[in-house]
Amino acid sequence: NGGGGGPSSAGYGAIAIVDAFDNPNAASDVAVFNAKWPLAATTFTKIYANGNGSCKAPPPDKGWALEESLDIEWAHVFAPKAAIILVEACSNSNGDLFYAEQVAFNYIVTNYPAGGQVSNSWQGGEFSGQIADDPLFADWNYVGATGYKTHILAFASSGDGGFEGATTGYPSGNPWVISAGGTSVLRDSATKKFVSEACWGGSGGGTSSQETYATSFTGGNMGPWADFQYPIFGQNQRRTPDLSSNADPASGVYVYSGYNGGWFIVGGTSLSSPSLASIVNRAGNALGSVFQTPVTSGFDWFNTEENNLLYAQLATAKAYNSNFYDVKTGSSGTSAVASYDLCTGVGSPRGLLGK
Repeated sequence: NGGGGGPSSAGYGAIAIVDAFDNPNAASDVAVFNAKWPLAATTFTKIYANGNGSCKAPPPDKGWALEESLDIEWAHVFAPKAAIILVEACSNSNGDLFYAEQVAFNYIVTNYPAGGQVSNSWQGGEFSGQIADDPLFADWNYVGATGYKTHILAFASSGDGGFEGATTGYPSGNPWVISAGGTSVLRDSATKKFVSEACWGGSGGGTSSQETYATSFTGGNMGPWADFQYPIFGQNQRRTPDLSSNADPASGVYVYSGYNGGWFIVGGTSLSSPSLASIVNRAGNALGSVFQTPVTSGFDWFNTEENNLLYAQLATAKAYNSNFYDVKTGSSGTSAVASYDLCTGVGSPRGLLGK
């Protein structure tokens, strides 16, 4: 806290939000939200992802407008210095949303050399051939022209339907993505002080039917380039989620949406994704998916750097319990347990270290 009633000034680069349809009030919504708490003004830009010819301007939609207000406001909360870029797809089809993802990454590469994050508070089901789309969510697919120096991470909601079993949502199950699960924040009924976090019953998670283990680079899949879950599951399918944050509507957050008529209390893993993107931005490690070292003469190593960091701490004697809240109670159809589980992943953030 910076002493002014809101979080201290922090953040870098940009956080891009990918959503569908238009929120006509997006810029004014975040201004009203900031004034309420107070928060620093947002450097805000709205972009139509219409270069694929699907529309001239995305049509307005009240449901997506509320989603967009949630995303831009809570992406701003923990990293007020990061610019917020709202990228609006022409529709909620995979084709339009995946095109908007490319617009988001390219916009950060072109305008914010420090890099940042891309948050996706949406998902569909897995599908045959999704491996070919996995690189759309990885910065190595975009930053070759800048010498692989612009690091960008993608986040995606794990879903609000609870345990998914032998499948995951997409893009949540993409190994280049940080899959955002959900917790319930439990408080003392009298004092309102924090008591604990539990697995939120709606938190999505499961075992991918598509992202299997490969030993030759495919651009997707689990493999030597994405082996963050190897110590737990071996040479096996991708599991979700990776990291979690408050998502229970019963412990939800305030969101202002002028197009919908005012203030709302909102939850869901739609909240987790931008919140975690903002927390990781605030931590400032600026990780991406390319690691270079002089000993290789600039040879590029593609790897899942952020998930590598998150999962590496599970085995530590001190860092894990200092840096994460290990959620051990609650169920989404599968129970939360010590260490990793298919409801909350490695847990929820505790401070900025290890993020």
